[in-house]
Amino acid sequence: MPRLRPATVDDAPRLADIYDPIVRDTAVSFELEPPGAAEMASRIEKVVLDYPWLVGEEDGVVLGYAYATAFRDRPAYRWSVETTVYVHPAHRGRGVGRMVYAALLALAETWGYANAFAGITRPNPASESLHASVGFSQIGVFPHAGHKFGEWHDVTWWHRPLSPDHPPRLPAPPPDEVVARILSAD
Repeated sequence: MPRLRPATVDDAPRLADIYDPIVRDTAVSFELEPPGAAEMASRIEKVVLDYPWLVGEEDGVVLGYAYATAFRDRPAYRWSVETTVYVHPAHRGRGVGRMVYAALLALAETWGYANAFAGITRPNPASESLHASVGFSQIGVFPHAGHKFGEWHDVTWWHRPLSPDHPPRLPAPPPDEVVARILSAD
């Protein structure tokens, strides 16, 4: 059974191994050059202080990962996150994506975030199904949002409410024991 844990910079080479072919071979990501392990480590370092980033692993092998980042830079957006999830091709269809993503969303809610948003390049029925399974609803389409591989690609935008406190509290990492409880619940 896969286990969940917070990502560390030591995971960067394995996460890059999952992500780099997605960048290189698909329009799922609009990056044009694979970031590689060093850049992935830098991204992890920048994100984990303010947002959750999780990996699912089994017998020391990283099967997939999910993370949250800032939705937009302006301060009024600070209660919303943009989320993403990637699963190694050899482990797709096993429920890894759903397990990692559900835990990520539970952590984001515990941190005090009110909304999660995700963009999905069309067509990607597997990702749309995954997002719907963890409570996202499609809220719109950005037509011709990105150009890759000589083609325009639409992006569907999805929303999942987390914890719409009124008034909201400032997001902050939960205590370690809360994180441990969430990660062991799946």
